[in-house]
Amino acid sequence: MPRAGAQPQLEITGGVDTHRDTHTAAAVDQTGRMLGHATFPTTRAGYAALLAWLQSFGLLVLAGVEGTGAYGAGLTTYLSEQGITVVEIDRPNRKTRRRAGKSDPIDAEAAARAALGKVRTGTPKSRDSQVEALRNLRVARTSAVDQRAGCMRQIKALIVTAPHALRDQLRGLTTARLIHTCHNLRPDSTQIGTPEQAVKTALRSLARRYTTAQEEIAELDTLITTLIETINPALLQLTGVGPDTAGQLLVTAGHNPERIHSEGAFAMLCGAAPIPASSGQTQRHRLNRGGDRQANKALYMIVINRLRWDPRTHTYLAKRTADGLSKKDTIRCLKRLIAREIYYTLRQTQPTPNQQPATA
Repeated sequence: MPRAGAQPQLEITGGVDTHRDTHTAAAVDQTGRMLGHATFPTTRAGYAALLAWLQSFGLLVLAGVEGTGAYGAGLTTYLSEQGITVVEIDRPNRKTRRRAGKSDPIDAEAAARAALGKVRTGTPKSRDSQVEALRNLRVARTSAVDQRAGCMRQIKALIVTAPHALRDQLRGLTTARLIHTCHNLRPDSTQIGTPEQAVKTALRSLARRYTTAQEEIAELDTLITTLIETINPALLQLTGVGPDTAGQLLVTAGHNPERIHSEGAFAMLCGAAPIPASSGQTQRHRLNRGGDRQANKALYMIVINRLRWDPRTHTYLAKRTADGLSKKDTIRCLKRLIAREIYYTLRQTQPTPNQQPATA
């Protein structure tokens, strides 16, 4: 039996404004009363001190953290390991921020109140999984692809201003042949002060860099494909889905796709859900320009592949065209349908009869 007159323990909600070197935390009780704020370093000892400080006010039932996928990733992982429920806090409304001002304690308090009221909150992605490993590999691959493209642009720019003999030799070659030819140029280093030998040196250097980036991309593609086959092999079995698009969609959904409560929410996350723009007797939808644009690009590439090779998609395009839709609107509809198909594949579940997607 509890002692007579014993006070019940306060239930505390914490909010954290995250930065690279420091995190500012705020604590509120269940009635929204502000209890205090403090700043801690972004180290494991700092995370432990932040948690102990929040728990000093009472029972910590919830923590709202800004930027769980960036500066708040380490703290989110630590709090989850300690059994604390963590929610991701979206950026404050601009009108509210202008009215309330901007500082780390103010932002931390706003995060705590948003977590307490379940306003603009979400379940953070898991950061200790194979999908996180996949994300890291994709970062390196994207960098290598950008470097390869940059090398090719610079090679072509140098050819434009190269001496006539060299320009005539390299003009009109295919990409593979151009890289091979530039890679095998033999400039005279003793004449490096002349434009012809200098441009040969530059072209050879860029061609070697291009080749190195190409080899890195091939190596990373092998690793990424193997990892996707381990995480969700069914994704690669879908028509038009390759390792690049599958990897991006897995990263967007995270290792815990159950945090996305419906296929409509996943479509909105990918920027593939049409936005209502109706008024009065006008009924229409407009294009969604929000969401994860890289995921939207992945859906677009799947649509383009299906439009080229999939007979069902050809039939769907003909039907929608006959209905009066433009090709752009049809692609938008296809992205929405494919987002639905991808969602159930990521969840590794089947839609119920009333959720069954139309074939495209």
